[in-house]
Amino acid sequence: MVMGWASSEWLVQHQTLWILDFGSQYTQLIARRVRELGVYCEIRPCTDAAPDSFPENLVGLVLSGGPASVLGDDAPDFDMRWLDCDVPILGVCYGMQLLAKHHGGEVVRGVSREYGLAHVFLEPDPGPLFQDFTTDDHRIVWMSHGDHVEQAPPGFQVCARSASGIVAAMQAKDAPVYGLQFHPEVTHSRHGKALVARFVVDICGARGDWTPGVFVEEHIAQLREQLGDDHVICGLSGGVDSSVVAAMLHQAIGENLTCIFVDNGLLREGEAEQVRAEFQDFNLIVSDASDLFLDALLGVTEPEKKRKIIGELFIRVFEQEARNLPAVKWLAQGTLYPDVIESVSVRGPSATIKSHHNVGGLPDDMQFKLIEPLRELFKDEARAAGEALGLSAQRVWRQPFPGPGFAVRCLGEVTRERLVHLRKADAIVREEIKNAGLEREIWQSFCVLLPVRSVGVMGDERTYEEACAIRAVYSHDGMTADVVPLPWPLLQRMSSRIINEVRGINRVAYDISSKPPGTIEWE
Repeated sequence: MVMGWASSEWLVQHQTLWILDFGSQYTQLIARRVRELGVYCEIRPCTDAAPDSFPENLVGLVLSGGPASVLGDDAPDFDMRWLDCDVPILGVCYGMQLLAKHHGGEVVRGVSREYGLAHVFLEPDPGPLFQDFTTDDHRIVWMSHGDHVEQAPPGFQVCARSASGIVAAMQAKDAPVYGLQFHPEVTHSRHGKALVARFVVDICGARGDWTPGVFVEEHIAQLREQLGDDHVICGLSGGVDSSVVAAMLHQAIGENLTCIFVDNGLLREGEAEQVRAEFQDFNLIVSDASDLFLDALLGVTEPEKKRKIIGELFIRVFEQEARNLPAVKWLAQGTLYPDVIESVSVRGPSATIKSHHNVGGLPDDMQFKLIEPLRELFKDEARAAGEALGLSAQRVWRQPFPGPGFAVRCLGEVTRERLVHLRKADAIVREEIKNAGLEREIWQSFCVLLPVRSVGVMGDERTYEEACAIRAVYSHDGMTADVVPLPWPLLQRMSSRIINEVRGINRVAYDISSKPPGTIEWE
């Protein structure tokens, strides 16, 4: 399998900030905060060798957090020449400890660790990173560390300490090198965005010359040049990600694009009809492969196995359809950065959470070159790109739906009968959310069918049927999520309708877990 171009290759004219990924699940959130300032950034593996010369458009370097210890044998390999770059450096958590150790400070294993919300107190002279921040008021921040800096390195000053006296921030006295023990990128850190902005805009001097609209304009031109007369098929699911890719390719190569929508039998009500109506001008092929997918999933209950089966079957369907087209060299997908970071360590050593069907489930013997124009974007950036391309508001603001479809919302074995129950229950949830005017406000709202049977009573008769769970969350990018406190009358109405209208379900629960520690999807 040959990977397509990296989107960053066409961004050399933009100011860029590099983030070295030491494995933190928050690394992508740093990138989000930088992008929100209109500054392009790239996440690179911390194990990359430092370049012999740093590019002129590089304005700053961030060292991310990570699960390893700078004191342990499992610390990732790191080329210390990175620290010789002539741009401001910010170390976050592990990154700060690495800076401290490298410059001669003392890092120790803490007897007591700090996880979650913590209080930070600024020193009388907290330095330029905290300029205009009042020193007489504590800050609430998000901590996540075991080791800590016991003694700042020579030539560094302590800028802030936690309530337990641990060094929470430091800076070099004669160079723009800064360290934060806490995570300013997460929403829990009060004024965290302001700290990121202070570093990126004020200290690095970034002017903010990158937007999703610019991304679209530049990448359509890049696609046109790279693909030439090659024929491309695009796996179009109807979600915003693949729809944006299809629209970009349609503008770039026109008739040389064929979009393939695979009806895998795992879709929501009305999904296929809506896609057919909206994308009929995109050389759209609708392939009904529902029997192929559902037969292959019979008896399969393990989530990762489901994803890999579905990922491979998608490719086989694309290959089958491609045989009826002019020579096809490329397969385009709407993979986003969160898909990558949760699936495989493509950009760094971040821990794998689950395989995404676009990323972790592709067969090694795939016959196409893979092109993923949105691979470096977050969901909100993809939506902005969709608006710039003129996609319908309904398409741009469609709630995320997993590539494996109901296979990962039908826990346990996926059967045709169980899918009928889940599809009906899910339609009720989506209808009630829409009627309540909450559709745009909520990131995702859906139903999960559980492989659990419970006793119930209906019409004075005993029932023994399955249970389902309703899930509704707020999120900005899918990397973290908070539970939506749905109004009680709405929950009652959804529960009543599901139990009365869906034969096979007699109990409804509401999922109140956040991400982390849970995930948005159950599988």
